[in-house]
Amino acid sequence: MFDKIQQFFSQWTLTKDTLISPWITLGIVIMASLVFYLLLSAVFSRMNSRRSDQTVSIAWRKFRKPLLVTFILLDFILLKELFAPEEGFTAAVNQFIKVAIIFCVTWLVIKGIHFTRELILRQYDIKEEDNLKARKVYTQFRVLERILVFLVILIAIAVALMTFEGIRRVGISLFASAGVAGIVIGFAAQKLLGNILAGFQIALTQPIRLDDVVIVENEWGWIEEINLTYVVVRIWDKRRLIVPTTYFIEKPFQNWTRVSADILGTVFIYTDYRLPVDKLREAFLKILKETDLWDGQVGVMQVTNANDKAMEIRALMSAPNSPQAWDLRVHVREKLIGYLQQQYPESLPRTRVEMLEARENTQ
Repeated sequence: MFDKIQQFFSQWTLTKDTLISPWITLGIVIMASLVFYLLLSAVFSRMNSRRSDQTVSIAWRKFRKPLLVTFILLDFILLKELFAPEEGFTAAVNQFIKVAIIFCVTWLVIKGIHFTRELILRQYDIKEEDNLKARKVYTQFRVLERILVFLVILIAIAVALMTFEGIRRVGISLFASAGVAGIVIGFAAQKLLGNILAGFQIALTQPIRLDDVVIVENEWGWIEEINLTYVVVRIWDKRRLIVPTTYFIEKPFQNWTRVSADILGTVFIYTDYRLPVDKLREAFLKILKETDLWDGQVGVMQVTNANDKAMEIRALMSAPNSPQAWDLRVHVREKLIGYLQQQYPESLPRTRVEMLEARENTQ
């Protein structure tokens, strides 16, 4: 393939006999390429101004740098004979051209993958309230994109190395003993391959999605990134928990937004037995109705436990998403504590001690 490309350009290759100065020719060719690149940029900008979907703008933003490098590479191929007449030096230049062509093609393919992903994800808004479908699509394309980019880079490196004669001979001998080499590589890269396969499985089955609310290692947070070999969990206090992808396949964890974006929040209050629960329930419902954080779906207060010291009262409420659910829980907890302090201070938890010796003396 590379020989055919070089043969194609060789018929257009200039020589010193046809030129006044190689350096002047080099300047003219580079200037012509830059002018063509600027004209192409102006054409795309004009086309983009006439369209409302910004597709042309995204495409030009993605491909302009690889195209510029490709133009420069073509100039180098055309003018290489002017500056590399010696056979030994020409062989090195030809090797460089082969690797550069592989680099440019790989860069264009990766940019094409990015462009396809961005074009599809523009149809989904992950910031809306009911964003379950958007998070599903975002997760699939983000993980699959990383897998495809990894494979493209891996293939490009293999092809580039095979252009070197010495490495090609080693590669042929490795292919001859592919069974042994596969076993050795498999053992050496067992964890890496396991993480990559786990990332691929997450993209298909989706036990987690971007922006899911999860509890991992007793930490409450959101799925911020899903990479090929690891997942980033954003903890509520802005810390980041880095977890290998195999964790979400092999170990149990909590996913609070697996089915929908809305979420239930709970607040536990511990009070004395003298508290009238009905009055506290009325205050709880009033607090919910006065805040915009509540979505109006669930608002329940129940006595869930009782021991020799206090009653456990659980307030259950719903919110449209996890950040609002957290704010709603904090708001309700503060208001309920304030209500108890003002209306029923005697019903706050307390410890009773009976002094038997003192009572006997009084008798």
